[in-house]
Amino acid sequence: MAQEFVETKIRGDKVVVFMKPTCSYCIMAKEVLSKYKFKPGHLECIDISGRSDMGSMQDYFLEITGARTVPRVFIGEECVGGGSDVAELDQSGKLEAMLQSIGALQ
Repeated sequence: MAQEFVETKIRGDKVVVFMKPTCSYCIMAKEVLSKYKFKPGHLECIDISGRSDMGSMQDYFLEITGARTVPRVFIGEECVGGGSDVAELDQSGKLEAMLQSIGALQ
């Protein structure tokens, strides 16, 4: 069930952040992404902290991304990593190009 949920969410041309609201790296990822003007519905932040399948979801993240930690940031169907990874992509100028390539920006 966790696997199906994740796969359904990351399908398509949007950015999905799986996160926990008290996590400093999750907050960092959200702050970096908030600098961009997304088309409506093209940025989704999903709080997994209260979910009964949170452990299964994090196990699935490990399987498909190599890490169980949050945030797990997906641009389209590609996981770009966590908070510091998103910040590095932003600083290098690569993040904007990735967001444009999936048509997520206004």
